[in-house]
Amino acid sequence: MLLTGAQIIMECLLEQDATTVFGYPGGAVLNIYDALYEYRDKINHIETSHEQGAAHAADGYARASGKTGVCLATSGPGATNLVTGIATAYMDSVPMVAITGNVNLGLLGLDSFQEVDITGITMPITKHNFIVKDVGDLAFTLREAFRIAQSGRKGPVLVDIPKDVTAHKCEFTSQKPDHPVGAPALPDESRLLQAVELLRECRRPFVYAGGGVIASEAAGALRELCEKLDAPVSCSLMCQGGFDQTDERYLGMLGMHGTVPSALALKECDVLVAVGTRFSDRVICNADLFARGCRVVHIDIDSAEFNKNIYADLRLKGDARTVLEALNSRLEPASRPEWTAQIKAWQREYPLSQAAGCKDGVTPQYLLETLYRLAGDQLILSTEVGQHQMWTAQFYPFQKPRRMITSGGLGTMGFGLGAALGAQVAQPGLRVVNVAGDGSFHMNCAELSTAAKYNIPVIELIVNNNVLGMVRQWQKLFYNGRFSQTTLNKATNYELLAEAFGVKAFTIRTCRDVEPVLRQALDYRGPSLINCLIDSDMNVLPMVPAGAAAEEPILEIDEKEQQQ
Repeated sequence: MLLTGAQIIMECLLEQDATTVFGYPGGAVLNIYDALYEYRDKINHIETSHEQGAAHAADGYARASGKTGVCLATSGPGATNLVTGIATAYMDSVPMVAITGNVNLGLLGLDSFQEVDITGITMPITKHNFIVKDVGDLAFTLREAFRIAQSGRKGPVLVDIPKDVTAHKCEFTSQKPDHPVGAPALPDESRLLQAVELLRECRRPFVYAGGGVIASEAAGALRELCEKLDAPVSCSLMCQGGFDQTDERYLGMLGMHGTVPSALALKECDVLVAVGTRFSDRVICNADLFARGCRVVHIDIDSAEFNKNIYADLRLKGDARTVLEALNSRLEPASRPEWTAQIKAWQREYPLSQAAGCKDGVTPQYLLETLYRLAGDQLILSTEVGQHQMWTAQFYPFQKPRRMITSGGLGTMGFGLGAALGAQVAQPGLRVVNVAGDGSFHMNCAELSTAAKYNIPVIELIVNNNVLGMVRQWQKLFYNGRFSQTTLNKATNYELLAEAFGVKAFTIRTCRDVEPVLRQALDYRGPSLINCLIDSDMNVLPMVPAGAAAEEPILEIDEKEQQQ
């Protein structure tokens, strides 16, 4: 077939089963958008309000489905508006292909209108990026982009295409997509046997799971390992739902806002099995004091993570699911009743809970637990970044993978609403709730108009405390209560704003409003916004202060003392 570059892009998307694209039109991508019109019955295009929203939507689509998300933007500011979304996906190893237009070949490098070196800009935040200067290279490049995004440690790839390349024609031959590069070979048998022997002999094993468990579809293998070891498990923020959090083995998160039982298990274990984790600083807290009393077995697909933040006594390189299945096939079930009894005692002694109420207001725990009671595991929760993000991880018991979508590594405020749109498009059989703080909400609230335009039935749940809560909490603890620029006092009428965008609005003021309002929003078939008012002094606890060990958290804050 003799096709234009723009048509070749469409055909390559169809080859890759990438039938949903999030984007925003502009001059340098006019040919691509003309092709989208031609292929409108085969490729669904969602026009977001801002290119950043398109990148976050593609990210959310990928996290919810496991497929590669696709976003599209024009040259110059359109391309640079994708940068935060690309960096977010890169930090969390999310497969994404970002396609950008650029000025004509003859105008490159001349500071032309809306020209920017987007490949140079994104080089540190992509697995790979390309600029296509010959239409004959376009199909190969796009196929490579999708292969790279899904191979090994997943991540974003950018393809920059000058406008005239999308107009040039060449022969196109359809082909089946290349399978991603296979999972790395298993570690040497000797290493596997070392790990098996260590796990057989240990008395107090503890399993810590990261986002690699989700990426490799390893939840089943993780559960089997924990059962065979008779071991407790903790999940990182990126692994929420990678282990059923209603299971008695689950101890909660580990790290800065982790639970006391998980911190004590880390302190007292004799072997820590870390699966698919990069040992973020928010998890290890003080690297010199982390896991200092145990041996560490680290399983990861990326050897660059070995000994980067934490020294591992035994390193097993490979796809998490493949390595876990190999270990499981070599391990016999064990019973460790004394260790199990100690874990249960810690769980009873240090339950994760907030006060029943705050000035007759709503606690995040009550809000999230009520939401779970009403909807169970039939929800996907995305979040913005801040206190509400931590409360969601602490108090909503995720039972399945890909049900919590959040910006872990980059910590991107404004991520959640775009990601919710992408997740809802990817999983139309589930409802998606974006849990937002009022500060994060203001960053990309215009994407409510996208939800209304396409009738995407997301629920925007604003945990509204009128402050930048997490920063304010640090100011309260470590800056003598000098709340510099963290009290918002915005005059926004959230209900009227939602209605102006075409979104149904609800308000929660007291605990009595929580259940009826959540029921109404869940029953409503279109997009909705819930403005839930909470007290400004609700805190995220436990909290490990800077420099302390993970097992030395702050468990309560004396508000009266802080206010004096």
